Amino acid sequence: MIKYNPKTWMGLILHSYSRHVLRTMLPVITVMGVFTTLVCYVIVDYLGLKPNEFPGTTAVHSLLGIVLGLFLVFRTNSAYDRWWEGRRQWGGVVNSTRNFALKLNAYISREDHETREWFAKMIPNFVYAMKEHLRTGVQLSELEAVSDTFLDELKNIKHKPNKVSAMLYCKITELYKSNKLSGDQMINIDKELKDFTDLIGACERIKNTPIPYSYSMFIKKFIFIYIVTLPFGFVTTFEYFTIPTVLLVSYVLLSVELIAEEIEDPFGRDINDLPTDELAGKIKDNVREILL
Repeated sequence: MIKYNPKTWMGLILHSYSRHVLRTMLPVITVMGVFTTLVCYVIVDYLGLKPNEFPGTTAVHSLLGIVLGLFLVFRTNSAYDRWWEGRRQWGGVVNSTRNFALKLNAYISREDHETREWFAKMIPNFVYAMKEHLRTGVQLSELEAVSDTFLDELKNIKHKPNKVSAMLYCKITELYKSNKLSGDQMINIDKELKDFTDLIGACERIKNTPIPYSYSMFIKKFIFIYIVTLPFGFVTTFEYFTIPTVLLVSYVLLSVELIAEEIEDPFGRDINDLPTDELAGKIKDNVREILL
C-alpha cells in the first residue's frame, strides 16, 4: 500500500502511481487516439463536412453522463467498502493475536520455554498462512517449523490456516489435560481462537464474492459506448482538437474503473492493496516480544 502525505499537492499530482495507471491504460488510450484521429480525418478532411452539415451535439452524452456517473459512484463505493472491510478484519487479526499472546503469557509458566516458543511460532504461522491463503496459496517457506513433521503435515492440506488453527486448539486442550491451564483460563482463551476462524471467514467472503457480474459488465459497456461515440458529438466544432478532448475524458473514466478493479480484492499484491505482508511481520514481532 502506498504511504503518502495528503497535504503535498504537487507530490500527489506527479506521483509515480499516475504513470503506472497511464502505462496500464496505454493500449486502450492508443486505440482511442487512433480511432478519434480517423473519425476527424474522415469527417473533417475526406468528407469536408461543416457544422451545419453535420451538427454534432453533446446533449445525449450529457444525459448518458448522469447515468454513467451514478454507476461509477456505486462502483467505487462498493470497491472501497470491500477494501475498508478487509482492513477492519485485518485490524481484528492484529488485536486477536495480541490478546491471545498476552493471555498465554499470563497463564503459561515462565520456565516453560518449550510451550512459549511453540506458540511464538504458531500464532504468526496462522497469520502468514492466512495472508497467502487469500492470495494464490500458502508459501510453506514462510512458516516456522515447530516439529520435524510440521511442514509435511501441511503439504497436502487445502485449507492450511484451518489446519494451523486446529493445531492451536489441540495444543490448548493438551495444556488443559496436563493441568497447565485451568478450565476458566481455557474458556478465556477460546474467544481468540474462535476469532481466528471468524476473521479468515470474513476475508474469504470478501475475496470470493466479487461485484455482481451484471454491474461490472454494464459499467464497462456504458464506458465503451460513451467514449466511442464521443468524437461524433463535436468533431465538426473542435475538429482535430477533438483528439486530446476524447483522450482526456477516456483517461478519467477508465482510471476510475481501473482503481475500482484494483481495490475490490484488497488482499493481493497490487499497489493499493492492503499491506498484509507488513501487518504479518508486525504481528510476528509483537507475539515474540510478548511470549519470549
